[in-house]
Amino acid sequence: MKSTVETLNPTRAKLTIEVPFEELKPMLDEAYKAIAKQINVPGFRRGKVPAAVIDRQVGRGAVLDQAINEAVPQFYVDALREHSLVPLAQPEIEVTKFEDGEVIEFTAEVDVQPTIELPNYEGLEVSVSDVSVSDDEVDADLAALRERFATLNDVERAAADGDFVSIDLAATHDGEAVEGGEIAGFSYKVGRGGMLPGIDEALTGMSAGDSKTFVSQLLGGELEGQDVDVSVTVNAVKEQVLPELDEEFAQTASEFDTIEELTADVRTRLESAKRTEQANEARDAVLEKLLDGVDVPVPDGLLASQVESRRADVERQLGWAGMTLQQYLDNQKQTEDEFDGEIEKQVRDGIAAQFILDEIAKKEEINVEENELSEALWTRAQQSGQDPNEFVKHMVEHNHIPELVAEIVRGKALGVVVAAASVKDASGNAVDLGEAVATDE
Repeated sequence: MKSTVETLNPTRAKLTIEVPFEELKPMLDEAYKAIAKQINVPGFRRGKVPAAVIDRQVGRGAVLDQAINEAVPQFYVDALREHSLVPLAQPEIEVTKFEDGEVIEFTAEVDVQPTIELPNYEGLEVSVSDVSVSDDEVDADLAALRERFATLNDVERAAADGDFVSIDLAATHDGEAVEGGEIAGFSYKVGRGGMLPGIDEALTGMSAGDSKTFVSQLLGGELEGQDVDVSVTVNAVKEQVLPELDEEFAQTASEFDTIEELTADVRTRLESAKRTEQANEARDAVLEKLLDGVDVPVPDGLLASQVESRRADVERQLGWAGMTLQQYLDNQKQTEDEFDGEIEKQVRDGIAAQFILDEIAKKEEINVEENELSEALWTRAQQSGQDPNEFVKHMVEHNHIPELVAEIVRGKALGVVVAAASVKDASGNAVDLGEAVATDE
């Protein structure tokens, strides 16, 4: 086989592949065997029909077509490998010359991963946020923990901010009941918000047995944003009693003996979480720096298909939340052109980042060990709530393993760059991300 490559543009190549007929012989033999098993010829057992008889009965052309259909993909892949091309889509193949017994020639046009001149990625300088935990953050975490161990006591008084109430709700519009607008025995914390506009004001001052009607707006459905009448009845008022922050609470809510030890652990956990956020911020900043340092061409077809897919995903998720794209855009005060432009930039940057990280992985000779792949499969299975064996089977059957391997390789490539970067926090202090990067890999 001989092959040449013509660069049509930075992301598209045309391969011309010439195959001597003798290299086609194994595929031709397989085609004869396959056809011999499919036809009945008097005097010959099925599968034992000679080639000459097949040529007379079926036609030499049918055999050649089958052999060529089998051969072309194989020689195409060999040519890609010979010229170190990474295809990004299905090729457009055309047989340009075929002489029985002599030669076959075909061309393949395909979008390919561009050749990238990597910028110097050693010692990239980026800045991240400081890691600091305030007393207010510690207090808020402890308050949330206290709420988990709080008790609710019935009280014979009007509901106030912070009380829990058991309520029945019914919404009507122009005197007609709103479909799905009734709920009974619902527990709600007065002042929490996020339920119905006006409900906190309505509930404040109501006692068990009281009913009231107020005007509100529904947050979803056909009547979203329209005024409806909401009738609310309070069945019970409960006061939340929080445990004292003392040694008894520390021993009940944790493995610690004293409140000082519990408080110190809360602060340590919050700081650890912020250091993880800082490491993620550093990775994002390094990747952005890489993107700024090189112009990466992106194939139009690949960009268009991924933009369309991303937009469809967003619309599907909005649909699950009971919201249309137009409603989302109105809430965000964003035009559809701005929304599409934002998605296109995200997709373009994502594709460019993959190309850059693939080049870095190649340069650094990064590979994926079997234990790394196993760990990634196990983690994905846990995240999806699936049985690990079933998850692995699905990944293999649907040929998703190469995608996962590529993702792991890119993560390791980015880890190499982050580990070599000069990272400082907002206060100018050097940040050591070695452990965070190693853990993330």
